[in-house]
Amino acid sequence: MLEIERKFLVDNNKWKPSVAGDRIRQGYLSTDKERVVRVRTKGDQAFLTIKGKMQGITRTEFEYEIPVDDALALLKMCLNHPIEKTRYTELHAGKWWEIDVFEGENEGLLLAEIELQHENEEVQFPEWVGEEVTQDLRYYNSYMSQKPYSAW
Repeated sequence: MLEIERKFLVDNNKWKPSVAGDRIRQGYLSTDKERVVRVRTKGDQAFLTIKGKMQGITRTEFEYEIPVDDALALLKMCLNHPIEKTRYTELHAGKWWEIDVFEGENEGLLLAEIELQHENEEVQFPEWVGEEVTQDLRYYNSYMSQKPYSAW
């Protein structure tokens, strides 16, 4: 499966949650340049995700639901700092946006992501979308688990 995604900073003066979010805790078993292996708990579910190397804004992604107890054990095996955030989803112009409000060592950061069908897809931006950071690796969760936002 391919993931085609763009990332943006969120203007927290213009965006406020309109629905309840999902608490997410995730860690990384591998942050290699060729592949990232992530374990995540989200509410009462858990997932193991493998992502390949980025090619532009596209990469291969495989995600599998796993038992929560397995995820909790795997989180203890993860590298570096866990990522803690609340994820909100909002529909704008027919596309779903995911807005992550980071906590812990990445507190103060708000990021929005949108998944696309193809790299050149036209996007209509909500008023709260700020600077695009898709190509800035510092804004990838795997990077922030190693060098948290609070340390920049």
